[in-house]
Amino acid sequence: MTTTHHHATVTVGKYLISPLTKLVEGGWFACSVSIRAGSGRGTTDRVVRLTRIFRDRLAAADYALQEGLRWVAAPAARAAA
Repeated sequence: MTTTHHHATVTVGKYLISPLTKLVEGGWFACSVSIRAGSGRGTTDRVVRLTRIFRDRLAAADYALQEGLRWVAAPAARAAA
């Protein structure tokens, strides 16, 4: 059974950024980041699975948080994609 660990969240403007990690094969840690905006029925939540793996859970969480912050900081780049 795989357990996903939630780490400290960060609020940036209207976004709530939540890094997530899980232990994978060989003792490595995979990470993803949830980027949530809105409330109630108007809530949107984008979960981005990241491809890097780490030997340390905290390093994986920090990387996921940094990627979430980068995603929030670059709305023009996302619109062009």
